Amino acid sequence: MSSKIIFSNNFNDVSDIFKNKLQHRFFLLADENTDKYCMPLIKDFLPNNIIKIKINSGENNKNINSIIYIWQKLTENNADRKSTLINLGGGVICDLGGFAASTYKRGIDFVNIPTSLLAQVDASIGGKTGFDFMGYKNQIGSFNSPLAVFVNADFLKSLNKENLKSGFAEMIKHALVFDTEHYNNLIKLDFDKIDYQNLLILIKKSISIKEYFVEKDPFEKNIRKTLNFGHTAGHAFESYFLNTENEIAHGYAVAFGIIIELILSYNKLKFQLSKLKEITDFIIKTYGKIQFNKNDYEALFALMKQDKKNENNEINFTLLSDIGKSFINSSATKKEIFEAFDYYFKLVIWN
Repeated sequence: MSSKIIFSNNFNDVSDIFKNKLQHRFFLLADENTDKYCMPLIKDFLPNNIIKIKINSGENNKNINSIIYIWQKLTENNADRKSTLINLGGGVICDLGGFAASTYKRGIDFVNIPTSLLAQVDASIGGKTGFDFMGYKNQIGSFNSPLAVFVNADFLKSLNKENLKSGFAEMIKHALVFDTEHYNNLIKLDFDKIDYQNLLILIKKSISIKEYFVEKDPFEKNIRKTLNFGHTAGHAFESYFLNTENEIAHGYAVAFGIIIELILSYNKLKFQLSKLKEITDFIIKTYGKIQFNKNDYEALFALMKQDKKNENNEINFTLLSDIGKSFINSSATKKEIFEAFDYYFKLVIWN
């Protein structure tokens, strides 16, 4: 399941991935943004005569229609089982491209070149591929690791602050489930004056945390579920507001999900109140406040009931008794979840 991961701010290093496959056919999946801003940075270091497949950006395009389009383009251009698909983009591109490659002719190689912070620390690593279905996040998918992943912080220079913060939420998650020191280093990051070399070091640390769990449990049967911290509530927020005027980015949804699941951790596992308030203060300062009310509780709960981690008709969370001390398969009742929503608004008032 493991992939070769190259950390480098030298684009020339990407060519090492392809040197033993140059006699075969290459395809590159991009969207309009990565084609415009990222392809010029890396094109001179990729194999010659790459066939480009371009899809529209955005979570609303993470669907079966995009998968079918990729399959069609691979077929029309005579891709065979020794072909390689290069995914140049963020989480949507890596997830879609990974799934399309994993299923085309029962599987061809793919390489992830993540161009967003979210994709670098999360979507491109760990072998999860897939797409959204019937309004539910990543409802259809498979486990299949890329041949290699190329992580270069220079791609991030073209991103706005919102995009960077979206990926940063996954790094906060990594720190909270594993490492106080990493959390303390993350909260020092200044989004107005980013040191990209230092950011690459922080990215490498976050990826090492994710790899720790993935290598122990590649198919998410046990300990890897730790990495779902913040995501049961977070995916519900993301799905609920998708295609509305209040649509929120994945990382923002995860950040708000972290607050809800820390409240559950406080109520059920005695997570320290002072730490809950400190982390909530930092998240609200960084991400603002999510706008929902009691009228939204039932719909959010219904979305949580569809979460892939659920078993025996119970909603499962990963909760913490402290930073670095996680408990997977922690169920919560409807009453407990609604109480956590209520408590969120108390924390918001304090801010």
